[in-house]
Amino acid sequence: MWRRLGFFRQFKLNLIRLVRLRAEPDAIARGMALGLFIGMTPTFGIQMFLALFFAFLLRQNKIAALIGVWSTNPLTAPFIYGLEYEIGRALLGMSRPHAPLQFTLEALTGLGWQFAAPLCLGSLVLGIPVSLIGYALTIRFIPSLQQCRIPRWPRHR
Repeated sequence: MWRRLGFFRQFKLNLIRLVRLRAEPDAIARGMALGLFIGMTPTFGIQMFLALFFAFLLRQNKIAALIGVWSTNPLTAPFIYGLEYEIGRALLGMSRPHAPLQFTLEALTGLGWQFAAPLCLGSLVLGIPVSLIGYALTIRFIPSLQQCRIPRWPRHR
């Protein structure tokens, strides 16, 4: 059944990897918070590399950071980025942009900045509380989850 639903299988595998980490709950939670924060940034496509780079640079748990980035995936990205854009647009007091009448380089550049500025501000505004909540939840639940023994999956031959 899991072979047909690859996303859910990957989510379950990542959860099992997180539970099986043999590190302090605080270290795992810091890595998770870093990954969640990077997952909220509009860097779709290079988030895994950024999470690994910053986890290495800041000496955080790399596996937890990579798992935290999975909060933004192809299923959740449109909702997250849409919410971030609307938050940033509201904070900047901008109106919704209209499609340009002529598709010139200048028009497309201006349209790009009308999307980039609210998206970047919204990602900061949304990323900080999400990473703090993720840190608190992870540090709270990791000790109890590490007590549970998750059996290995049977191998089909």
